Amino acid sequence: MDWPHDPDGEQGSEGMRQYGHAILAKKINEETDFPLSKSEYVEEYGDHPVRIDYETVVSVADIMDNVDAEEFEDFVEFHQATGAAMRDAGYWFYEGAEEFTRSRA
Repeated sequence: MDWPHDPDGEQGSEGMRQYGHAILAKKINEETDFPLSKSEYVEEYGDHPVRIDYETVVSVADIMDNVDAEEFEDFVEFHQATGAAMRDAGYWFYEGAEEFTRSRA
């Protein structure tokens, strides 16, 4: 896919130091962005890449498609909703994820 920026660069995963959920969170200013609308977040960042594991990159929109809430009152609510959506979609990075990903292929 042709991403608007490098998934492993400073705008993406900071040279592959941050994966998945951290990439979603770093796009938010906890002090000024809440309440946060899911549709506005997707409109602004939907085409941005999120590295899930060493070989998988998906868009913010792909992740947010799995989030049920339409608005988040605070960072904790956003974090919990996106985390649950990522786990449900198999996008949760954790130690051993490479083996899990390969076993599902």
